[in-house]
Amino acid sequence: MATITTESEQKKRLLRKYAVCLVAAHGQAILCSRSMQAEKQFFQHGRISCYDHSVAVAYFSLLLAKKLHLRVDEKSLIRGALLHDYFLYDWHIPHPGRRLHGLHHAKLALQNAERDYTLNAKERDIIVRHMFPLNPIPPRCRESVLVTAADKFCAICEAFSAGFPAAAVHEIKRRCSCNKNA
Repeated sequence: MATITTESEQKKRLLRKYAVCLVAAHGQAILCSRSMQAEKQFFQHGRISCYDHSVAVAYFSLLLAKKLHLRVDEKSLIRGALLHDYFLYDWHIPHPGRRLHGLHHAKLALQNAERDYTLNAKERDIIVRHMFPLNPIPPRCRESVLVTAADKFCAICEAFSAGFPAAAVHEIKRRCSCNKNA
C-alpha cells in the first residue's frame, strides 16, 4: 500500500534535510576538532552527551529560524550554537572551582571558543548570553535569541527523554568526515 505524502509533510522533510546539510557543512571544522570530539564523553542532560546536545541545539535553532521566516546569519547561528556549551568538563562531577555551573559556564565556553576559533560578534553573543534569563543580560541579536530558545527546548527534551532529534543528530555526525563510523 502506497503512503500518501501531503505537500506540508514534504516541505517539513525538505526543511529537516536542509537543516541537517547546513549544520554539517558549517559545523564540520568545529565538530571534527579534538576538543569538540572530547565533548562526546561528557553528559549534558539525561543520557545525552554535550556533543549531541550542541548538535541538536544548532539543528533546532536553524529549524526555528526557518519556521519563523527570520533572516539570520546561518553560519554564525550554527557555529555559535555548536560552541554555546564549549566548557569542556563534566559538570556533574563536583569541583571547588566550578560551583554554580549554570551561572558561569557560558563565560568559560566563550573563553575556550575564543582560544580555539576566530569568532565574530554574533557568535560571541550567542555563546555568552545563551543562559538568559538565568544570566540576566539578554541576547543582543536574533541568532542569540534563537539559540537560547532552542537550548531550553533541547534541555527539556533531553531531561524528559522526549522529542530529542536522534536521527537528525546521527545524520549530521555521519555527514562529517571525522565521524564516518558514527
